[in-house]
Amino acid sequence: MGNYRSDLFGSDWFNTFTERGVMSDTTTTSSGGIGFVGLLTIVFIVLKLVGTITWSWWWVLSPIWISFAFSLSILLLIGIGILIYVIFFKK
Repeated sequence: MGNYRSDLFGSDWFNTFTERGVMSDTTTTSSGGIGFVGLLTIVFIVLKLVGTITWSWWWVLSPIWISFAFSLSILLLIGIGILIYVIFFKK
């Protein structure tokens, strides 16, 4: 009984799979971090929980929904632009 991976999947398949880097230990991933909106939301939540601010929870969580609304409006404008192009300028 050899390596459980080669017994389970077959040695040729597993070697090809790891040679491509799919399961390689050397692959690296990077993360952008929490970001400004996430940090601001955490700060607002902490300030609300310790009693420094007495805002409504809607305003405490406003960085999340404002950034979502902004992204949605940008996508909507792009969609409208594409629709106008297709209707009026595509021949």
